[in-house]
Amino acid sequence: MLRLHRSERTRFCDGISRRDFLRIGGLGAAGLTLADVLRLRAEAADSAPSPKSVIMIYLPGGPSHLDMYDMKPDAPAEYRGEFYPIGTNVPGMRICELMPLQARIADKLAIVRGLKTQGAHDPYELVTGSPGRSRNTGQNPSNPLPAFGCVASRVRGYSRGMPPHVGIKNLRLLPSYDDPDTPAYLGSAHQAFRTDGPGLGDLSLPQGVTLDRLNDRRALLSGLDRLQRTLDQDKAGVLAEMDTYTRQALEIISSNKVRDAFDISREPERTRAAYGEATDLLLARRLVEAGVSVVTLPLRIPVQFGKGVGEQANHWDTHAHNFKFLRLMLPRYDRAVYALITDLYQRGLDKDVAVVIWGEFGRTPKIGDSTPDGRGHWPEAGFVLLSGGGLKTGQVIGETDRRGERATGKPFTPSNVLATLYHVLGIDPATTFEDHAGRPRFVLEEGEKIAALI
Repeated sequence: MLRLHRSERTRFCDGISRRDFLRIGGLGAAGLTLADVLRLRAEAADSAPSPKSVIMIYLPGGPSHLDMYDMKPDAPAEYRGEFYPIGTNVPGMRICELMPLQARIADKLAIVRGLKTQGAHDPYELVTGSPGRSRNTGQNPSNPLPAFGCVASRVRGYSRGMPPHVGIKNLRLLPSYDDPDTPAYLGSAHQAFRTDGPGLGDLSLPQGVTLDRLNDRRALLSGLDRLQRTLDQDKAGVLAEMDTYTRQALEIISSNKVRDAFDISREPERTRAAYGEATDLLLARRLVEAGVSVVTLPLRIPVQFGKGVGEQANHWDTHAHNFKFLRLMLPRYDRAVYALITDLYQRGLDKDVAVVIWGEFGRTPKIGDSTPDGRGHWPEAGFVLLSGGGLKTGQVIGETDRRGERATGKPFTPSNVLATLYHVLGIDPATTFEDHAGRPRFVLEEGEKIAALI
């Protein structure tokens, strides 16, 4: 579920100061206003934006490849697990019996098997392609690479008045971890526009609207309405002296288009019903349709099968009770994925919007970890689910051995996936930017596109 300040000088007729206007959209932590961000992005943009977008969905904790998209029904019982594979509308492609809706649209899906990661328990490697994060500590490297969405922001800039990179919630596995979705040396002008903190929170509206009230959509929209009326009543032309980017900043945060893109209540009841509880995915679709280049979000599915310790979870880290949790999670996950993919196709967005779903690793092929039915971390083999974006779907790419332990050929890595997604966005991974020390750094340090998808 989806879960401004005042100065006493130079006030307009309704009590809003000129300084209030100039600080609207201010990124307080970095001392930047939204107008500054727009100016920096305009100066930094390297190419005209293309219409394509990416929705990146992170499954926090490491989803079980063997129980979802890489099942081994002929393996020994201690490997194959409790679930059975079912056929799909693509001959030879089989997935878990608990995902029948995806089985009906398998021709719109591509499954990459045998994804190998470094095993760090968070998504830094997924969003940067670099294994440089300290293993399971949640700390970014001292000189990190910028995340995928931040690179898109740097290269493409604003499109149709929308921020280029939106983070629906944040990608931290744990609250104590560093933010993996970092702009690094690209600068804070390219950090994700956040829906749950310093994003919408940076739209510092007057009239006492606080960050605590930003979760109330009606309060936010009411504040924006007041701002629009103030702009309309600017009879003295006080705003005329503001530069182009300041005016553009005001237009962005007060325009119906930007405001409406974040308002899922504008969707027909039928569409909202199709998504059910997966409102974050519905919001992601609205944002890319409005012009956002990259939307990132974690997909957590809270479940509980008892009242004891370890009998409830909102993550995919199933050391304990793997099958009990997945039996509850997978049908809800299946409905969410089906709703998003079918919605994109029905709206004719399938060629322009790529969807990628993945986690930081798979789960141990041999059953038994914290509980006899648990699975531990397994970075040697995971999966990636992709759809849309002009990619070739209706296929399985890559293969693991008979127990699902390792790729049978050269394994794919997050860099391969990111190189493919950069291709979708028209961004050359060999592009370089200078880091804080003035050294040129590649967008991706290594990694070739997955040729079968192009």
